Amino acid sequence: MARPPRFDTDQILDTAVQLAASAGPTGVSMSAVAQAIGAPSGSMYHRFPGRTALLAEVWLRTVERFQEGYFAALRSAPDPRPAARAAARHVVSWSRAHPQEASLLLYGAEEFRRADWSEEHKERADLGNQRLFDSLGSLAKGLGAASPQEHERITLALIDLPLSLVRRHLRAGQPLPPHAEDLTEECAAALLACAQPMAAGTGKGSPPDVAYRPSPS
Repeated sequence: MARPPRFDTDQILDTAVQLAASAGPTGVSMSAVAQAIGAPSGSMYHRFPGRTALLAEVWLRTVERFQEGYFAALRSAPDPRPAARAAARHVVSWSRAHPQEASLLLYGAEEFRRADWSEEHKERADLGNQRLFDSLGSLAKGLGAASPQEHERITLALIDLPLSLVRRHLRAGQPLPPHAEDLTEECAAALLACAQPMAAGTGKGSPPDVAYRPSPS
């Protein structure tokens, strides 16, 4: 009977995540991961044909794990407003729970050599991106967003703003403050207060929910 492999794929990828978080994508190599887990370099090639495939899997696994919770947040309520706030909050809460993976995602797919990925890896990335665009498009429709400016507002509220908060602290080597989720949700709610949610069965926008309007200064 064949012995089970001593080092499984998830263990290898977990180690690669640690290296990427501490040294960036350039710190991830077949030999560096093998040395970190105490595996023969040759055993790496039983699972990955080379460094490019390893980088692709590290990136894609991390993105897909993040997106799983993000999409769940977008589906968490029939009303698009609380769903949007939950999604913005998820960016921070996931980053708090997974700081190494979050540090990895502060880079970009291109820095993980996306241009050299296999077609299969590129397709996985493209499908995930398209799913994200479709989900945000559905949310925008539910909020009655029509103009490019309104779509930019949603992207700012749900992606750019929470990521900027996470980036500032992680790049400084600081833990996310306890109020980060609440602050992110408050800012997202203020940005989305100007959107016009679609009134059920009318196809027209309904007035903004005053509960989420920014308080007068």
